[in-house]
Amino acid sequence: MSINSLGQLYFEHLQIPLKQRAAKENKEDTSVDASQEDQEDLGLWEEKFGKFVDVKVNGPASVGLDFSLHGFEHLYGIPQHAESHQLKNTSDGDAYRLYNLDVYGYKIHDKMGIYGSVPYLLAHKLSRTVGIFWLNASETLVEINTEPAVKYTLTQMGPVAAKQKVRCRTDVHWMSESGIIDVFLLTGPTPSDVFKQYSYLTGTQAMPPLFSLGYHQCRWNYEDEQDIKEVDAGFDEHDIPYDVMWLDIEHTEGKRYFTWDKKRFPNPKRMQELLRSKNRKLVVISDPHIKIDPNYSVYVKAKEQGFFVRNHEGGDFEGVCWPGLSSYLDFTNPKVREWYSGLFTFSAYQGSTDILYIWNDMNEPSVFRGPELTMQKNAIHHGNWEHRELHNIYGFYQQMATAEGLIQRSKGKERPFVLTRSFFAGSQKYGAVWTGDNTAEWSYLKISIPMLLTLSITGISFCGADVGGFIGNPEAELLVRWYQAGAYQPFFRGHATMNTKRREPWLFGEEYTRLIREAIRQRYTLLPYWYSLFYRAHVAAQPVMRPLWIEFPEELDAFGVEDEYMLGSALLVHPVTEPKASTVDVFLPGSNEVWYDCKTFARWEGARTVKIPVALDTIPSFQRGGSIVPIKTTVGKSTGYMTDSPYGLRVALSTKDSAMGEFYLDDGHSFRYLHQKQFLHRKFSFLSDVLINSCADERGHYPSKCVVEQIFVLGLKKQPSSVTTRSSDGKDEPVAFTYCAQMSTLRLEKLSLNISADWEVHVR
Repeated sequence: MSINSLGQLYFEHLQIPLKQRAAKENKEDTSVDASQEDQEDLGLWEEKFGKFVDVKVNGPASVGLDFSLHGFEHLYGIPQHAESHQLKNTSDGDAYRLYNLDVYGYKIHDKMGIYGSVPYLLAHKLSRTVGIFWLNASETLVEINTEPAVKYTLTQMGPVAAKQKVRCRTDVHWMSESGIIDVFLLTGPTPSDVFKQYSYLTGTQAMPPLFSLGYHQCRWNYEDEQDIKEVDAGFDEHDIPYDVMWLDIEHTEGKRYFTWDKKRFPNPKRMQELLRSKNRKLVVISDPHIKIDPNYSVYVKAKEQGFFVRNHEGGDFEGVCWPGLSSYLDFTNPKVREWYSGLFTFSAYQGSTDILYIWNDMNEPSVFRGPELTMQKNAIHHGNWEHRELHNIYGFYQQMATAEGLIQRSKGKERPFVLTRSFFAGSQKYGAVWTGDNTAEWSYLKISIPMLLTLSITGISFCGADVGGFIGNPEAELLVRWYQAGAYQPFFRGHATMNTKRREPWLFGEEYTRLIREAIRQRYTLLPYWYSLFYRAHVAAQPVMRPLWIEFPEELDAFGVEDEYMLGSALLVHPVTEPKASTVDVFLPGSNEVWYDCKTFARWEGARTVKIPVALDTIPSFQRGGSIVPIKTTVGKSTGYMTDSPYGLRVALSTKDSAMGEFYLDDGHSFRYLHQKQFLHRKFSFLSDVLINSCADERGHYPSKCVVEQIFVLGLKKQPSSVTTRSSDGKDEPVAFTYCAQMSTLRLEKLSLNISADWEVHVR
C-alpha cells in the first residue's frame, strides 16, 4: 500500500469569514477584494441547492488523499449502497457517495448514498487482506480505479528490450467536504486480523438478547390494540413462531414520541402483558424530530434547556417531518443524550414496560422539504460545529443514547435492543441495522444479499432487509422466497408500508402458509447456532454472515460471489432470487472440502458448481464437512418457550472423517455473562470415531438442565457395530442407532446427554 502516489493529498484550511476579513483589510488595498470576489464568483463561499443557500462561513474546507493498493483487484465495503458486494471501477462514472439520506424506494445498482455510511473498505488478494478506515463524518466521495494486470510489457534496458510483468493496482481516492485527515491503515494479513484491528478502533457487535434473533412482525401501522391481539393470535392459530410485535408512528398521540394514541391504544400495559404471557416483546418507534407544540412536555423541556440543533442565525432549527413542523434533538451533545436516555424510564415513559424496546427511524436526519430531504449543512450543533462536519454520525448518536436509555431503565442489568436506519462506523455497539425502504420486487430481494454482506464485513453483523419488500404488494412466490432468504440472515423482520395489502404469513392460502411456517421454523431450529455465531462476533469481531472470500481467502473463484454466503464457517446458503426457478447453480468452494445438502444429505466435493433442483419449498443450504452445528429439536411459540427444550447436533464429517464445532449459552437477556461470567461455552470434536463434548472456556459457569437428545452424523462411510456413550465418571451405556448405507448417515435419538457436562460418544 502506498499513500499519495498520485499526489492527491488535499487540505483546505479554515478561512476567516469574508465579512470579518473585509473589515480588517486595508480598504485601499483592492487586490484582496478582487480575490474575494473571485472566490465568491466560483461559488466557494456559497452554494445554492434549489431554494436553499448553503453559506460556508469559513470557506471551502475539503480534505482528500489517495491510496494505491498494489496487486489488489478486489475491494469491498463503504456501505451503504444498493450495489454489488465487490466495489466497481468508478473511472467512467459516479464516485461512491457516503452521505446519509432518506431515500424512499432507493434505486438499485446506484452509488448514491442512502441511509448509513461506514467510511471503511477492505482489499483482498490471494496472500493478503488490508483495510482503510477514513474517519470522517462529512459528505465523502470515494473513487476507485483498478488498473488490470498486464502479463508482459516491453521495457528498454540499454540496447536490449526486456520483458517485465506488471501487477494490477487499484487506486482509491477519498475526498470529504470538511474535517481533518484521520485515517487508519489495517495491515491484516488475514481477513480475521483486519476484522480484529477494525474492532479495536470501533468496537465489536453488541451481544443481542436472544429474543431479537427470532422473527419480528411489523407493519406501518397496526391499527389498534385489537389488531395486535388478532395478529398475535393468528401466529398461534397457524403454529408459526414469532418473538416481537412492532408499532410504527401511528401508535403515538399525533406523532409525539413517548406517547400513546388514547383511542387506538388506551391500555398499552395490558397489550404488553398479553405479549409477555407468550414470552414475546414489543418494539415501538422513536425518531429524532420533536413536534413543535407548547403542550408537549418533551418539546417544552428540550427547548427550555437548549437541546435542539440550531439554525445558522442562532434560533432552533425547524424542519418538517411526520408531526409537521419539528425541531431536532442535538444528539452530538452528551447532555442531550443523557437527558434523552432518561426519557425511557418507566416513570417518564408512561405505558411502557420492560418488554418494550426501540426502533430509531428517520435519523439521517430526514427533513421533508430540506435539501435532499435532510438538514441544511450550515445548521449548528453543540460546540459550534456545523452540521456538514458530522452529518453522517448524527443517527449513530441517537442509537447510542437510546441503547444507554434502555440499559439505565433496567439499572444496568438487561441488554437493550435498538434498531436504527441511519448508522456510522461503530453502530454495531448499539444494536441492529436494516436496509431501509426496499420494494417488493425480485431485484430488491437479490440486491439485499450483497448489501448485507457489505454491512457484515464492515463490523455490522446484526443486519437485515425488510422481508417481502416495504413498498408494494409481493406476489405469493416472492414473499415465500423472501421469508426463506430472511430466515438465513441475521435480522429477520417482515415489514410493509401503510398503503399495501395486509400480508401476515397466513393470508396467501394454506400452501403458502405452510411454506412460510417452514422457513420461520427453520430459523428457530438453528437458534443455538445463530446465538453462538453472535457470541463469536461479540468477542472476536467475526462476521455472522460472510462472503465466501472470507472463509476461502485463497480461492480466486470465490472473490466475486455475492448470490450465496456463509453463516459462520459451517453453513453455506444460496437463496433463490429468481421467479419460477426450477434449478440454481451453487458454487461449492474448496478443493479439499466436502459439502452436505441440508435437506437431502447428498454429499458433494468442493471446488465446483453444482446444479441443484429447487421446488418452492427448497432453500439451497449446505453444511461444510468438518463442522458440527448445534440445533433445537423442537420449536416453540417464541424463543422464551424453547429455553429448556432439547438440543441436537448435526455432525458433518470432512475428508479426514473429523469435525469440530462450538456452542455458547447464557440466560439470553442480562449482562451476567459479562460481569458474573454466567455463561456456558462448549466445544465439540469428532475424531477417530469419538464425539467429545468438552469445556471451551473454564471461566464460564452456567449450569443447564438441557440435554442433547439427537445426534446426526453425515458422511460416516461404514456401518457401526455398536454405539456407546461415556459420561465423565467413565460409565459406558449402549445406544440404539439407525444407519443408512445409501446416504452414509448415522442417527442417534432418545439420548439424554447434558449439554453442560463432559461426555463422549464412541462409534465402533
